[in-house]
Amino acid sequence: MQAIVYHRYGSPDVLELQEIPKPTPAEGQVLIRVHAASVNPYDWHFLRGTPSFMRLFIGMRRPKFPRLGSDVAGVVEAVGDKAAPFKPGDAVFGAAKGSFAEYACAAASQLAVKPQEISFEQAACLPVAGITALQGVRDKGKVQTGQTVLINGAAGGVGTFAVQIAKSLGARVTGVCSTRNVELLRSIGADEVIDYTREDFARSAQRYDLLFDLVGNRSLADCLRAVQPQGTYISCGGGGPDRSTMDLLAGMLQNAVRSCFTSQKMPGLLAKINRQDLAILADLVQRGTVIPVVDRIYSLGEIVEAVRHVESGHVRGKVVIAVA
Repeated sequence: MQAIVYHRYGSPDVLELQEIPKPTPAEGQVLIRVHAASVNPYDWHFLRGTPSFMRLFIGMRRPKFPRLGSDVAGVVEAVGDKAAPFKPGDAVFGAAKGSFAEYACAAASQLAVKPQEISFEQAACLPVAGITALQGVRDKGKVQTGQTVLINGAAGGVGTFAVQIAKSLGARVTGVCSTRNVELLRSIGADEVIDYTREDFARSAQRYDLLFDLVGNRSLADCLRAVQPQGTYISCGGGGPDRSTMDLLAGMLQNAVRSCFTSQKMPGLLAKINRQDLAILADLVQRGTVIPVVDRIYSLGEIVEAVRHVESGHVRGKVVIAVA
């Protein structure tokens, strides 16, 4: 089968399309014939081996697992032991390690059935970005009807889902984006849009019940000024490929220290892919409550351009890889 591989850390240029053996599902896994995948910042962290402490787990000098990709949508080809309830022929979506390939294995616990009403490309957008938005807004932010939510970086992959999910929970949503994305955010339901080239949310008198920060381009003090005294601030992602380990650790330490001296909540967020939440996302898309925003669709052979585009930080929604 054809797959994207990388044998050293570096820029997207180290990625290669090669012929490799088709994998075999282990216990609790299924083999998926991949129809579509999508690219996440998660992928370029693995590609570049950054922040550097990641290499303790993924390989110090070179990647232990030379495959890239996580989000997947496709058709079950084979089923390992204890991989119920899936069977060959089922259309599924979820997380599969090494999904930038014609075939990939996935844990059955991280898959859900794809509704017929949504495309493979739409389904491939959902896992990492959709789950991050859902668990951030619903679980960590605990958003309720009538509350106010500010999403910094609202035009990106997680942001476009977060806007729509917060709206579905009854919140009044404000999105922060660049000028070119103002109409996009309005079209997916944002009640208000702040163009950061013209207005600074941290200097406004408005305070929010939840600030979901997906960019990390403002200081913690700036962000907390925009949060209600009993409100919640969630930081998730942000920074580019060159963000240092020290910057990341310093930010985490600052949040931890500051949280001891304020009534504002600052929970951590590490999204966990699971079948129940995948099914919830699929239902929201099926009903038209959430619409995946697709920036561009690339072929498997165009993976270098696709990852480079995501690294640029100017993606509107999701970048999809069409495999089959």
